[in-house]
Amino acid sequence: MNILVLCTGNSARSILLEAILTHRSDGRYTGYSAGSTPSGKVHPQSLVHLAAHGYPRDGLRSKSWDEFGADDAPQMDIVITVCGSAASEQCPIWPGAPIQVHWGVEDPAAAAPADWDAAFTLAYNQLYKRAKAFFALDIAAMDKPTLKQELTRIGTL
Repeated sequence: MNILVLCTGNSARSILLEAILTHRSDGRYTGYSAGSTPSGKVHPQSLVHLAAHGYPRDGLRSKSWDEFGADDAPQMDIVITVCGSAASEQCPIWPGAPIQVHWGVEDPAAAAPADWDAAFTLAYNQLYKRAKAFFALDIAAMDKPTLKQELTRIGTL
């Protein structure tokens, strides 16, 4: 199952969740991430934080969601937006048939550099908790509306 994580800049939250989904799901899911207006680089604290949790960092990059609209792009089953609300961010909208849900997390990259460690720890912990709840679902036993309902519920954790 392919999961696309969208955010505006694709440098922090979406990168963190892409890594979690790909490397903590026992091969059941492949995470991808993209942004509507990508920053062009992964936030350095994202890479530091992923390294501290034992994730591989090769291949992680900030990219436009346009890559996933190309004919040769992988077909997405689920699209998760992770934009927060306090910064009045505009979340991207993904057209098409995948299940779409919102798991809002405040942007740790918006924190002052002195607060990055705490902000990235908070964002990672929120995303990891939601991913663990997702991994625990019996997706094979769910129809699409039920899965969307469960994913929406997980987004409130």
